[in-house]
Amino acid sequence: MGWFPSRAKTDPFLALRYRNYRNLAIARLILLTVFQMQTVTVGWELYERTRNPLVLGGVGLIQILPIMAVTVLAGHFADHAHRQRIILICGGLMAVSALGLTLVSFYQAAIGWVYGCLFLSGLARGFHKPATDALLWQYIPATAYTNAATWNSTVFQFASVFGPALGGLLIATLQGAVPVYAIATGATLVYIVLIARLPNQPSLSQGERLSLRSLAAGFVFLRQHPVVLAAISLDLFAVLLGGAVTLLPVYAKEILHVGAVELGWMRAAPAIGALIMGAILVNLPPINPAGKALLGSVAGFGIVTIVFGLSRSLWLSLLMLLLTGALDNISVVIRHTLAQLWTPDHLRGRVSAINSVFISMSNELGGFESGLVAALFSPVIAVVSGGIGTILVVTIVAYLCPAMRQLKELTRSPVAEG
Repeated sequence: MGWFPSRAKTDPFLALRYRNYRNLAIARLILLTVFQMQTVTVGWELYERTRNPLVLGGVGLIQILPIMAVTVLAGHFADHAHRQRIILICGGLMAVSALGLTLVSFYQAAIGWVYGCLFLSGLARGFHKPATDALLWQYIPATAYTNAATWNSTVFQFASVFGPALGGLLIATLQGAVPVYAIATGATLVYIVLIARLPNQPSLSQGERLSLRSLAAGFVFLRQHPVVLAAISLDLFAVLLGGAVTLLPVYAKEILHVGAVELGWMRAAPAIGALIMGAILVNLPPINPAGKALLGSVAGFGIVTIVFGLSRSLWLSLLMLLLTGALDNISVVIRHTLAQLWTPDHLRGRVSAINSVFISMSNELGGFESGLVAALFSPVIAVVSGGIGTILVVTIVAYLCPAMRQLKELTRSPVAEG
């Protein structure tokens, strides 16, 4: 049996037919686009002001630190407080952060103030993502989870393509960063209004008080469900070892000998591949067998990363980058669907928080790992060894977790039902 069975008729817009999910997806698209647009603008402005790459490196670090610091606490609140209220408060903090960047840029204040605004944004995002991830699934039935996971990924990838492009266009058109930050502030306020208009959907808390046991409940659940832990771990190590995005400027200039336009296409290629795969997945039944498809897609991610690392052709490199995005989207859809189907609602916030910090760690540490290996050896060794490492991780996970190899259909677990 193949990965994409065609025996059942599939509604590609199944999740979007639920109004509340659709409205929340639109709100997320706005916020994710704003975040991507703002990230590009911050990087552009800081480099214009300082010409110091180290200052740019601090942008990611200053945002990931608060996310990691509040992960466990944020998961607890997402499961025991009103999720919609948490999202509104975090949206307000993000709007304050965007307004702060507007004022800092207008008055050309010290760089430390930029970092302060980004720290506030990171703190808000640390609480925001677990609450949002948990709330999304309360607006749809379990039968729409796979379709919703595909649309969630599509929304993210679309924002990843459109947001940076819009940010760059606005910087060039409006002649600076201040108007872009102001637009980001206004768009974040629109996001808050859209969230406020959603119907109240409180979390299904079991009444636990804040305690070490409550805070550790997400980790206990993952330890007791190795399939979910294996799925999350695969993503962590695939991005940590197999990500080539950090070294794309080096590949463009030193290896492929191309310019800024080609570099832009290289950066966009993974997101474009993910969007294409998303369009395919929404028109197909759930992938089956899910476990082998997840392992195969991550292994494929490693293989095409190796080919990219060895390529000296721009077109081959673009094709491999596009395939990394397509294969990654398959694993994202399976992983998110599996996690939501198997996780009880009263634990979704805490499990989502752990998953969020795994993703954040893999992105930031993966960039550091790639840069370090490239500095010690070469960019080619950094990328190729990362691809090989990804394949080794898949092999280890498949060996240590036979339940993953045997996983067929993505169905709701007895624990989640309870």
